[in-house]
Amino acid sequence: MDPIAVLITAADHDEASRIAEMLVTQQLAACVQILPAMEAVYRWEGKIERQSEILLLVKTVSSRFRELEQAVRAIHSYQTPEIVALPIIQGSNDYLNWLINAVDSSGN
Repeated sequence: MDPIAVLITAADHDEASRIAEMLVTQQLAACVQILPAMEAVYRWEGKIERQSEILLLVKTVSSRFRELEQAVRAIHSYQTPEIVALPIIQGSNDYLNWLINAVDSSGN
């Protein structure tokens, strides 16, 4: 199982907390960190937009990404939420073993 970090933005802290709780409860993430407010500047429907957002940093494995994505889309307020995965190319063995075991859906 390849560990990954998934970046997800949310509209506010309440939404971020709901997403984080759901992902950990369903074993789709080992850990979710909720980072403080940031400002996003982006183009949407031909206009430049500015919006305050919360960033979630989600640790999981690549084999759970599609299921994670579907679960987030089902409860997210955005029409097109940011859900992007980055590989974790190195990490402490103890941490990576914990991460993998925390999202092991086989019950091991």
